Amino acid sequence: MIKDLFIKKTLAELEIQADSKHNTLKRHLGALNLTLLGVGCVIGAGIFVLTGTAAALHAGPAIALSFIISAFGCLLAGLCYAEFASMIPVSGSAYTYGYATMGEFVAWIIGWDLILEYLFGSATVAVGWSGYVTSFLADFGLTLPSAMCQSPFIFDSAGWHLSGAIINFPAIFIVALMTTLLVIGIKESAKFNNIIVLVKVTVILLFIGFGIAHIHVANWTPFIPANTGEWGHFGASGVLTGAAVVFFAYIGFDAVSTTSQEAINPKRDVPIGILASLLICTILYIGVSLVLTGIVSYKDLNVPAPIAVAINTAGPSLMWLRPIIKIGAIAGLSSVVLVLLLGQSRVFFSMASDGLLWKSFAKTHSRFKTPHITTIVTGSFAAFFAGLFPIGLLGELVSIGTLLAFVIVCVGIIILRKAEPDAIRGFRTPWVPLVPVLGALVCFFIMSSLPLDTWIRLFSWMAIGFVIYFTYGIKHSHARQNRKNNKQ
Repeated sequence: MIKDLFIKKTLAELEIQADSKHNTLKRHLGALNLTLLGVGCVIGAGIFVLTGTAAALHAGPAIALSFIISAFGCLLAGLCYAEFASMIPVSGSAYTYGYATMGEFVAWIIGWDLILEYLFGSATVAVGWSGYVTSFLADFGLTLPSAMCQSPFIFDSAGWHLSGAIINFPAIFIVALMTTLLVIGIKESAKFNNIIVLVKVTVILLFIGFGIAHIHVANWTPFIPANTGEWGHFGASGVLTGAAVVFFAYIGFDAVSTTSQEAINPKRDVPIGILASLLICTILYIGVSLVLTGIVSYKDLNVPAPIAVAINTAGPSLMWLRPIIKIGAIAGLSSVVLVLLLGQSRVFFSMASDGLLWKSFAKTHSRFKTPHITTIVTGSFAAFFAGLFPIGLLGELVSIGTLLAFVIVCVGIIILRKAEPDAIRGFRTPWVPLVPVLGALVCFFIMSSLPLDTWIRLFSWMAIGFVIYFTYGIKHSHARQNRKNNKQ
């Protein structure tokens, strides 16, 4: 029984699953599309929202160091992802890789964890989108009632309490809009994302280029504020906690790997998309964090729209950039919601295709050829959480889910090198086992700096997943049924 929990999918079985005769998804995405999907997902809440929050609450100006630490962990994990993607051209990301290396039960843990990552990720970004839209409309004298554009719940050091708001309607609206676009088709979604990425990267470069002249070096002193006596509140521990909080911003390259079955040449293009998007985004994150904390004191950045605050602080000479920044943020965050919902629905689709979730989740639309049921279900839950909960709480949940997936992928590469040493690899992770071991250790180290409450929520989420697996998934697993048939 215990042995059966770790039943694996062979590479040959995964190749058959990816074959055009068995693939019900359309292949439309090339290397450029995949890179822009990664950039579209990574450049979003991390730059436009969480940079300010993490600086104000954890790292101060040293948030730039937090991004470097996160990027290092992501690079190590990204190299492992790239090898997997070049060997296993199937949707599902780390879930599928875990199935091939560590077996079904571990794959379930990763898949359920990825659902947490993408579900709360899209909700987090939607809340940030709401903050920028509200601020943008206010510039034109259109003030939305606070009761309709804020979370009704607040979670801080004092615990849970009510804000007086009813619901965050703009956050629900953007999730609903992106869900509709994803149902219509992956090709249309990719085109929309490509345009948005060009807009927001241009806006970010404008902010960095013109913002440099308004930096006050005094705002960087001290670069690492003294620790308050509590872990994670400034000092070295604050830099690490900041790295953990902003880590979720990098999950874009994970989202790239969920689209393997919709890539034209997944074995070549998916690794390119993963590594290229990671490099581009790391440079932009470091630049924005340094300019942002140079213009504004980190103490004033715990707001939903920190870059907008920086523009206001810079004064009249940068005021022309204010509407452009907000348009870029609104458009940019829209594409992040899009890509996160895309990743979530593809993980759902892969798990259902393997029999671990309900059959309806594996259906594709007769006309659009998209997994419409999983997309609608994902969008509905994301809208629910975005409408009710604050961004800080949601962001921590996404980070711990992302880090756990990265740890398992890094370990998986070591296992696959031993189990399938002669398999054809379009990309090889360098310096194995050093790179995957370091990747797993760095990601786990960053995980350890997250608050205890976040760990408790992770274990609670996993407990729900175990109930579903042992009451439904284990009985309907296609891999398990195939093994029984082969024995007969």
